[in-house]
Amino acid sequence: MGHGKERGPDSDDARAWDERLAWAYGLISKDPLERAVALDHLASARKATAEALDRFNTALMLLQGQGVQDPYRNPDLLSAYEEYLRVRSCSLPDGVWGRGDWDYEDILAWPGLPYALLFLEWEARYPQEWTRHAKAWGTKEGLIRDLAADTVGQDPVARAKLIDLVEIVVRRAYRCKDREYVRVARVVDGHPLRVRLEAVRRSENPWAQLHAGYVLWMLDRPELPNSRRVWLTWLADTRQ
Repeated sequence: MGHGKERGPDSDDARAWDERLAWAYGLISKDPLERAVALDHLASARKATAEALDRFNTALMLLQGQGVQDPYRNPDLLSAYEEYLRVRSCSLPDGVWGRGDWDYEDILAWPGLPYALLFLEWEARYPQEWTRHAKAWGTKEGLIRDLAADTVGQDPVARAKLIDLVEIVVRRAYRCKDREYVRVARVVDGHPLRVRLEAVRRSENPWAQLHAGYVLWMLDRPELPNSRRVWLTWLADTRQ
């Protein structure tokens, strides 16, 4: 029973994903009231997840205290665990965990893709709310890396969303794991993205100028690793 890697209930059914997480679209609404409603829903979902996990842990400790040799085969514990997975799948970031273990080699076939994009858009557009209510840097990094796939770049809807995300991110002050978006930029590289990045590079925001310049420089050098060392070397050369 590994953390974040189990098959969730109805994990391969797009309709079930919508039933569990459609409320989360309110998190990226421009309307503060809609976001407030979605944040209240999220708080309830996270509380329910914590309570379900507590029930599972309590059942496990009880069985262990009784000397049960293989508690993970116990029907009551299995039931508590399935309930935990069900409840967890209705929350964020928990609900978008585990794509790699659900047998979707092509992420475009994963019905959770819209919610992975939503989770990243929420972090990009409303970073303070994301940090306060669902901070998960590892999930952010993992989703960005998953989305930096050639097949995603070939899908018009996903491609447009990813271009938006790259632009939003380069316009703001750096946040943890933002450098991972260079991977995405390389996947969606093309005239639409470069036009936006050039506009950002000519903006009045000093950080945005730097960030957009670095991404454009990396796009012209696909052989270079997107490492901290490369970033620092480029930055030092730029400031000379």
